[in-house]
This record gives sequence, C-alpha cells and structure tokens, in this order.
Amino acid sequence: MKVGAINNYTFTASTSPSKKDQNPISKTGEKANLAKAAFVTGLGLGTKLLFEIMDCDFVFDKLGDKAGKIVDKQHKNVQENKKLLLKLGAWAGLVMAFIGGFALLYTLFKAPKINYEGNVNAFKKSKDMDVYIKGNSAEKEIYTQMNEKAKNADKEEKAKLKEQYMQMRMAKNKVPDFVNTGLAN
Repeated sequence: MKVGAINNYTFTASTSPSKKDQNPISKTGEKANLAKAAFVTGLGLGTKLLFEIMDCDFVFDKLGDKAGKIVDKQHKNVQENKKLLLKLGAWAGLVMAFIGGFALLYTLFKAPKINYEGNVNAFKKSKDMDVYIKGNSAEKEIYTQMNEKAKNADKEEKAKLKEQYMQMRMAKNKVPDFVNTGLAN
C-alpha cells in the first residue's frame, strides 16, 4: 500500500472577530507580570539578606577565599592582573548565584498567591476591557450612521447632527485605568 502526499489541501479560516475586537488581557500575561514582580522583590530581599543580615566580613572574606580557590583550580598559569579580574568575576558570580537562588526560592514560595492573584486580576481587567471594546464598537457604529445621514442631509439636519456629534465627543468611551494613557488617546 502506497501513501501519497496531499496536494490539494486548503485551509479555510473560521469567521472570528478581528484582532482589534479581541480582548488582549490574558491570565498568562497577568501571572507573568506578578512572577516578574515577585522575582525582582526576591532579588532585593536576597541582596538585603546577603549584605545586612550576614556580616559583611563573610561576604568579602569567605566568598573571596572561595572565589580564589575556584580561579586557582581552573586557571593555574595566569598572570596576576588577569587572576585578580578572574577572582573578582568569580566573587560576583557567587554573590549573584546566592541572590538569584534566593529570588527563585522567594518566587516559588509566592507561586500559589501569584496564581490566584493572576486569575483575579485577569478576570477584572478582561471585564473592564470587554466593556471598553464593546463601547468602542458601538461608538464607531453610531459615528458611521451619523456620517451616512450627513451625506444626504439638509442644513437643519446637519446642524442637529453636529450637535449630536459634539454630545458624542463629550461622552467619549473612557480607557480603563490599567491601560497606559499615552497609548490610548
């Protein structure tokens, strides 16, 4: 039995709303924002733990000795200047590993709260955004109807349409609070 390639396959797109009419708020995006915030907070707390709670002598002496052992083991025949830079880099790597590890643990500790708050935030924001999107589409439809009427209107009707247009402009659909105001004017 021979199986041949499919040559005449056509894909038909479903009739879905345009991207402009879709809600851009997602649970994944909200959770990612909260996870980033938790990780940055963990970095700050890890730094504070390393430099304030532990004695600074520990950070400079013990980690400096450990960095020196790492460089001596990995790079045996290196000039003194380069060895000093390598030790400084190894020390910074050890400090960042501690701080990054603490931030990761903090983020993992906060994961259930991030999951819950991400769902709640996404729900609230998506409802607000749905109202905004539907309001915009209704506003667009009203403007289109007013434009069509204005094409075949006499002077009196145009004056009335101008007044209605001004009322529409005054009652413009407000952008939700969480959207950057610089982008949505």
